Amino acid sequence: MTDAAATDAPPPDFLVDEALAARLVAEQHPDLAAPVRLVANGWDNALFRLGDDLAVRMPRREAAVGLMRNEQRWLPELAAHVPVPVPAPVRNGHPAPRLGYDVPWSIVPWFDGRNGLAVDAESRAAAAQGLAAFVAALGAMVAPADAPSNAYRGVPLANRAEEIRTRLTGGRIPDADQLLAVWERALAASAWTRPAVWLHGDLHPANLVFTPTGSLAAVIDFGDLTAGDPATDLATAWLTFDAAGRQDFRAELERRQGVDTATWDRARGWALVIASAVVEQAGTRSAFGRAGAGALEQVLLD
Repeated sequence: MTDAAATDAPPPDFLVDEALAARLVAEQHPDLAAPVRLVANGWDNALFRLGDDLAVRMPRREAAVGLMRNEQRWLPELAAHVPVPVPAPVRNGHPAPRLGYDVPWSIVPWFDGRNGLAVDAESRAAAAQGLAAFVAALGAMVAPADAPSNAYRGVPLANRAEEIRTRLTGGRIPDADQLLAVWERALAASAWTRPAVWLHGDLHPANLVFTPTGSLAAVIDFGDLTAGDPATDLATAWLTFDAAGRQDFRAELERRQGVDTATWDRARGWALVIASAVVEQAGTRSAFGRAGAGALEQVLLD
């Protein structure tokens, strides 16, 4: 929820701009009307700053519409149980077909700080304990039966096996042979058989906000919110940190709840899944792509 460059976002399905965002706020929540400024176009949502303390989050792709509804439904409940600020909607925005935008949208808090893509991996280590506390709190909550489903997060790694092997043999991922060995080890780890727990689903640096001193200010973008194997979120050990930060993160998780070796092996596999997807789609020239490539290097260090 901080100024950040677009992360090689795909073309939009919905045309959103500052004028539309300002008009939606003025018509549906006039008491919150304030200057509107575009901050970023993400993969799925556009983010506009609204005055000093709020932001407007608007789906820009059809795939994000259901995800926005999930955030509006569940984030207010989850926010009360995690120790880190999250963008639970301050107000829910409703579809406005008269304005050519027949899509739900939200007004959320604005979090001051630096986006994780602007913080190097070594400096992120200061956030290791805070992020571990967040992951532990979320993972301690058994998810209800009607939690959002997600075919790409929280599922058994075997569900992704064919796709990942194809990706690793496609020629776009460096050190593919070594990564394939990591992947096979992750697949061989025993599966999660306990009840499904809540997952953020996409805990990479672009979805983290850091304070000037490097601590964790907020966790943002819950578009992949789902339930399942906690190893999905534990993948942030490789996605976010270098070796020293990862050691601190893992130690704090062990202190708070204990994590077995099989779960860490699956988590390393999930880091490979997420980071390789970033590199395949974004390359390695953008900040987002460089973060993905760096995470793959971390995967190979352990």
